[in-house]
Amino acid sequence: MFRIIPHDTKFFDLFADMADNLTEGARLLRELLRNYDDVTATVQKIKGVEHKGDDIAHAVFVKLNQSFITPFDREDIHMLASQIDDVLDYINSAADRLVIYKIHNPPAAAFDLATIILRQAEELSKAVGLIEKGQKLLEHCVEVNRLENEADMISRNAIGALFEHEKDPIQLIKIKELIEVLETATDKAEDVANVLETVVLKSA
Repeated sequence: MFRIIPHDTKFFDLFADMADNLTEGARLLRELLRNYDDVTATVQKIKGVEHKGDDIAHAVFVKLNQSFITPFDREDIHMLASQIDDVLDYINSAADRLVIYKIHNPPAAAFDLATIILRQAEELSKAVGLIEKGQKLLEHCVEVNRLENEADMISRNAIGALFEHEKDPIQLIKIKELIEVLETATDKAEDVANVLETVVLKSA
């Protein structure tokens, strides 16, 4: 029977904080791409969320260095914190590009991908909350992987349409990069799910 002995529940609290913070960043990005007003201010909010994520990840690493006994493998703790942080980094990178590249009309695919990122973040938050219960989190990991496949299709179709219809090469480069960064965020979310699955399998 799967069971993680909670030698130190602080790790679980920190991971819950990271997952909640990731969901907030994803929510802000989707809201920005849905309404697309007050762009600079919202991007700054996303940047603040990303900085908070860095701080929580740092707290995990400090706690890891200070702990003799950990609730699961040290390398998996480090990997989980790093991978959650990576998703938020790509959310922040996508938001940055909206300002830096002066993208005035993001494509519908950008909103669709941001919606998938938010759905993945919500699934990961549920999975992290179940990490002490083991097998019950796997269904959320499966859904994260399914959503990543959906994002791949959206990205491919959007880039294909972009090359077919966009006549301005500079605009094409800007939008293509935005879509790719958003799609990479969904890949990174899948990486988080894979780490969680590894934790479960190792402790089964």
